[in-house]
Amino acid sequence: MNVLRPKSFDEYIGQENIKKLLKISVEAAKSRNEMLDHILLSGPPGLGKTTIASILAYEMGKNFKFAIASALQKPIDLVGLLTSIDKDGSVLFIDEIHRLPKNLEEILYVSMEDYIVDISVSKGIGAQSVRLNLPPFTLICATTKPGSLSSPLIDRFGIHGYFEFYQEEELSSIIKRSAEFLELEIEEEASNFLAKRSRFTPRVANKLLRRVRDYVQVNKIKSIDVIAAAESLKIINIDDLGLNDLDRKYLRALKDIFKGGPAGIDNISQFLGESAETIEDLCEPYLLKIDFVQRTPRGRVLTENAINYLDNTYCEKSI
Repeated sequence: MNVLRPKSFDEYIGQENIKKLLKISVEAAKSRNEMLDHILLSGPPGLGKTTIASILAYEMGKNFKFAIASALQKPIDLVGLLTSIDKDGSVLFIDEIHRLPKNLEEILYVSMEDYIVDISVSKGIGAQSVRLNLPPFTLICATTKPGSLSSPLIDRFGIHGYFEFYQEEELSSIIKRSAEFLELEIEEEASNFLAKRSRFTPRVANKLLRRVRDYVQVNKIKSIDVIAAAESLKIINIDDLGLNDLDRKYLRALKDIFKGGPAGIDNISQFLGESAETIEDLCEPYLLKIDFVQRTPRGRVLTENAINYLDNTYCEKSI
């Protein structure tokens, strides 16, 4: 269990618009003694979609059941999840819903609308199935690629929440809260220093803090200051913009190999030896946010900001 994960709306920092929407929905559903409408959460990775889903289960007083869509490959996988719903209702969370196979998506349609699921008991001509009634439940799905979802699936969610990148002030507050949980002393200037290098993402902020914790523990430093934070990030090659080795290799390849683009994601991933999904999920959201890369119909294009960065930053050339 992640001890840094907030457990209630009161503990959750940021995403005020989504919190406001969901608080009203929770209060209304509880006053009617009903389950929440199904919810679709979308946005870049690491912004707290899973955390919000677990908080909704806590606020509704229901059990939280978690699954990753890529692990649901056969109908029996999904049926197993649906039939695990508690008698008084559960909150089901499916992460990366854009990876769910289409035949399983169609099973989900009926379950979401009518709280039933059909289980096949034989195969071939004359195949038979048994229909089971399900207790009411709330399905929460998260995706980093809402454009990959079909319209029939999107239409079955009553509530949509889009996660925005965090502000540095919010990240600094998250770092200070996490430091408290980890029993670390951290100076205000140091938390701001880490926040600026956290790619506007809480998951990154907490990851950096854990690396700083390792550094100060080994070096017997009592309180985290800017010097300790800077030395820690230097060891893992995080620069002042929060860029890491993979980011720099990506940018350098786009500049040197693909001549600034446009370049297709498959060609870039093949050159870097990384999957396209890794690049799309880990590198590009932040590089797009800081206007280092643009996505065009013909492929990725390096911007003037990125060229200036590469010209003023030492990093190993691609060729």
